[in-house]
Amino acid sequence: MQPKLNSSWQTILADEIQKSYFQDLMKAVDEEYQNQTCFPPKELIFSAFDHCSFEDLKVVIIGQDPYHGIHEANGLCFSVNDGVRIPPSLRNIFRELNEDLGTLFFPISGNLVPWANQGVLLLNASLSVRMDHPNSHKHLRWNTFTDTVIQKISDEKEQIVFLLWGNFAQKKGSKIDRNKHLVLESGHPSPMSANQGKWFGNKHFSQTNEYLKSKGKSKIDW
Repeated sequence: MQPKLNSSWQTILADEIQKSYFQDLMKAVDEEYQNQTCFPPKELIFSAFDHCSFEDLKVVIIGQDPYHGIHEANGLCFSVNDGVRIPPSLRNIFRELNEDLGTLFFPISGNLVPWANQGVLLLNASLSVRMDHPNSHKHLRWNTFTDTVIQKISDEKEQIVFLLWGNFAQKKGSKIDRNKHLVLESGHPSPMSANQGKWFGNKHFSQTNEYLKSKGKSKIDW
């Protein structure tokens, strides 16, 4: 399998996708999809890059791996397809969003493509997973690839907002240059973390928009 990336990412990651580890990764992913039921659908594995070009990038949200239930994952972290029941973590994201921005209506769809289309890279650390087996593709070296993506953004862009929710995302984003970018951290929006008081009230959505506005960039219509 050869990745079909947005042309801007294809240029930025040209050297990376030629490396032997990445070629081995693509072969391993091919085998998994041939022999197991995996998500997201193969054609959506790199969907996060398709909806958010390198040039238009404003915000990065880091997740762990795709949802592992049927018809859920669509290639964007925390996002599900239209018509799919909104998962608990995403429900808490929407709840914090409503409280932070004072919006009246709770979203009826968990599809976050509209965010991505505005310059939000919804990046999972692993871009694929076996059905009913969370984190099952961690060993396939997706992390090497996505670490490089984060490093490239940190090195080659300026004034990007990184939203690091939970210990996993914070560790993965530990090398981001905080002199060039805004890094916002909080607990994970999962019910366990949120109910311990580590998620609600972080005001990341308003802080993101305030920062973007201060840099002369258009805000995200969350």
